[in-house]
This record gives sequence, C-alpha cells and structure tokens, in this order.
Amino acid sequence: MLQPLIHYIKAKVQANQDVNLIFICTHNSRRSHLAQVWAQTMAFHFGVKNVYCYSGGTEVTTMFSKVTETLANQGFEIQKLSDTSNPLYEVKFADEEPAVLCFSKLFDDAFNPKNDFAAIMTCSSADEGCPFIAGAEKRFPIRYDDPKVFDGTEVMDAKYAERSLEIATEMHYVFSQIN
Repeated sequence: MLQPLIHYIKAKVQANQDVNLIFICTHNSRRSHLAQVWAQTMAFHFGVKNVYCYSGGTEVTTMFSKVTETLANQGFEIQKLSDTSNPLYEVKFADEEPAVLCFSKLFDDAFNPKNDFAAIMTCSSADEGCPFIAGAEKRFPIRYDDPKVFDGTEVMDAKYAERSLEIATEMHYVFSQIN
C-alpha cells in the first residue's frame, strides 16, 4: 500500500523536484492533519529535502481539538494563531524548521498547490467521492480508520493517540525508504 507513494517520492527526489503532498479526508479535521504533520516531520527527520505537506477536505469544518491535544502530548509544540470557528494552528516539530500550518480547508484551497502534487486519500469517503483530483500527478489511497467514532467515550484519548502513532509509523517507513 505504501510502496507506490515511496516510488513517487523517490522519483521526485532523484529528479531534484519539489515533493508536494496533499493529504485529503472528507472534513479535513483529523486524519489528514495528522498525516500532514507526521509526513513533514518524517521528511525532516530523514533529511529528505524539498518536501512540502498540505491537507484538505471535500468539506470545510475545523481541525478537531483532540488532534492538537494528541500532537501536543506526542511532543509537538502547538500554537493557536486565530480564535475563529475554523482556527489556524501552528504545529512546530523542530526549532530550525518552519511550523506546519493547520486549518480546515478544501483540497483545492488557494493555500494548497494547484498542480504537480500527489493526492493521498486518507479516508474511504474522500477516496470514493473524489475519483479525480485536478492537478494531481498521482493519487494514492492510504486509508486510516476515523478516531471520530470514539469521540465522547472513555477510550477517546487512547484511540486518537493510537491513530496518530499508526500514521507516524507509516510515514516513518515511507521516508526511511527515500535516501
């Protein structure tokens, strides 16, 4: 499942081209943000240059607060930059690197690249609902179960941490295979 993404990133790196990745999920509220942050972090960790990670959805909602709490608990520095119904967060993973900016947006939002990117579909709904992503060079279905089903339960914290670590583990593997 991860091998096609690895091949895509390797080809871009070998051609000395930017690697633009947009992680897409229906609401751009949970999995797509976790994947965006972990992919950018792992690219840095493994020294893979010119990797730029984004996220988007088929609908705009908000980055769910449990995602920021989970990432903070896992060592990221989180700063809320705006206090609106769809706040902007800065997620810092290394002192010397720019922060990842997270807010809910459509996958084709002006903030995201318009062409020369890979679309990584992180949920079945977005994967099935968006068979074509304009401007995408490649489209990769890498689906994750939605931790939202555990919202309001006593296992909510554990399930968000579990999903975040699953995504981290897969992004670790992907970027460990590039150099």
